[in-house]
Amino acid sequence: MSPHPDSSRDGTGRIGTGLGEGLPGGGRPRAAAPPYVLTEDTPVYVISVAAELSGLHPQTLRQYDRLGLVSPDRTAGRGRRYSARDIQQLREVQRLSQDEGINLAGIKRIIELENQVAALQSRVTELVDALESAAATLQQREAAVHASYRRDLVPYQQVQQSSALVVWRPKR
Repeated sequence: MSPHPDSSRDGTGRIGTGLGEGLPGGGRPRAAAPPYVLTEDTPVYVISVAAELSGLHPQTLRQYDRLGLVSPDRTAGRGRRYSARDIQQLREVQRLSQDEGINLAGIKRIIELENQVAALQSRVTELVDALESAAATLQQREAAVHASYRRDLVPYQQVQQSSALVVWRPKR
């Protein structure tokens, strides 16, 4: 892929437009572009590449998308873009179908349940974190209350009761 004929490199690896370059002041300043982060969920593969990576026919991928088994992201032009996670899920659908003999409706239910379990596990983690935070806050408040005690007060100690019987006789 070649750059536009009027473009030039400015030594930083960026491609300039050629407009304003070479002029005093070097034209308008450029903001540094944020680095592009490629994750497992980044949609990068077109359907033909996804089909080849998963070992399936592109029509099978379209069918899986229609059934809601594997739903890739869409471009502005409605083209499918598959991520590495989508490719992995395509392979798992194929394995469940071919090796385990599960029909597509069963596979869809399995995927839904796995997604539900993952969401619940995430929620449990959030709740545990919130609980630990609340416990830490409570301990800090309790420590602040104990620190505010007046030092001249004597702590209350409960008197132990005995079973001894005391008889009182008034003097006459």
